[in-house]
Amino acid sequence: MTDNPRSIDEVPHSVTIAFIAESAGVSIPTVSKVLNGRSGVSDETRARVEELINQYGYRRPSGNRSSTVELVFREMADTWAVEVIRGVERVARKNRIGLFVSQFDSSIDDTIGRRPICVLFVSQISESERDRLKAKDIPFVVIDPIDELPDDIPFVGTTNWRGGHSATRHLLDLGHRRVAMINGPDHPFCQARMAGYFSALAEAGLTPDPELLIRTELTRDHGYTAALQLLSRADRPTAIFASDDMQAFGVYRAAGELGLSVPRDLSVVGFDDLVVSDWVDPPLTTVHQPLFEMAGAATELALTLGRGEPVSQIGLEIATTLTVRASTAPPKG
Repeated sequence: MTDNPRSIDEVPHSVTIAFIAESAGVSIPTVSKVLNGRSGVSDETRARVEELINQYGYRRPSGNRSSTVELVFREMADTWAVEVIRGVERVARKNRIGLFVSQFDSSIDDTIGRRPICVLFVSQISESERDRLKAKDIPFVVIDPIDELPDDIPFVGTTNWRGGHSATRHLLDLGHRRVAMINGPDHPFCQARMAGYFSALAEAGLTPDPELLIRTELTRDHGYTAALQLLSRADRPTAIFASDDMQAFGVYRAAGELGLSVPRDLSVVGFDDLVVSDWVDPPLTTVHQPLFEMAGAATELALTLGRGEPVSQIGLEIATTLTVRASTAPPKG
C-alpha cells in the first residue's frame, strides 16, 4: 500500500494522470511510461504507480488523440508569426502530423476538444490553461514567453540579454557615445534587453542617461513617438537601439520627418530581424531572434514530452546574433 493514501475528499471526481503522478510523487511522463509499458522506470516506482492506478480507478480518456499539433497565438498581427508557423510546420511535416493554427482569445475548451498531440503557446499561457491541459494529459510548451514561468513549465526562448548587449556594443564600437534605447513594456524579455544595454554602456565606462531611455509599446507608432521625443532634444542621441524592429521602423519615420538621414545623422539598431528588415531603406541592422529554430525546438520538445520520453531540460534558450546592415555607421565629426 502507499504511505499516504488520499482521503475520499481529496480524490477528484475524474481521476487524471496528473493526479496519479502527484500522488505517487513522480512526473507525468513517468506515469505515462507505466501506462504504456515503456522502460526507464524502476520496479519500485512502477509498482507504486500501478497500485495507485488500480486504487483510484484511473482510466485513459476515451477517444484517440488527433494526429495534429496545435499552435496558439494570442494575436497574429505580429509579422514574425510566419516564421513561428514555418518552424512548427517543418517539424510537424517531418513527424507526419498535421498543424492546426488558432488565435486564442476566450476559452481553452475548443483546443482540448480537438485533442491535439500537443499544444504550443506563443508568448503566454495562464495558470488555469496550464491546469486544464495537465488534467487532460495534453503536453504543452511556451514559445518566446513574455512572462516569468514556474520552473516546471516547458519553454523555448532566446538570449535577450545577449541581444541587447551586442546591439549596444556594436554602436559603441562604431564610436557612438550618446546611445538611446527605446524599450518595451515591463516584461522579462524587455528587462533582459535593457540589462544588456546597460551592461554594454558600463563596460565602455559610460553612465546611463535616463533621458535617453524611453519605455513604450512594441509598435511602429510608439517607436515613432518615442523617437520624436529623443531626436527633438538639443543634445539628441547619435544612435538609437530599439527593442524590436517595428519600433525601429518608427524611428526611421521620425528621423525622416526631422530631416535626419539614417545612418549619416543617426544610426539605428532593431531587434527580431523580421523579413522586412532587409527591405527597408536603408536595410536595418538588427538582432536576429531565431524564431524559426525556436518554434522547431519547441515542437520537438512538446512531442517528446507527449511520448513520455525523458528530456535533458524543459527550458531552452537559443542564441541571438547581430545582423549588420546599412543602418549603422560611425557618428559624424
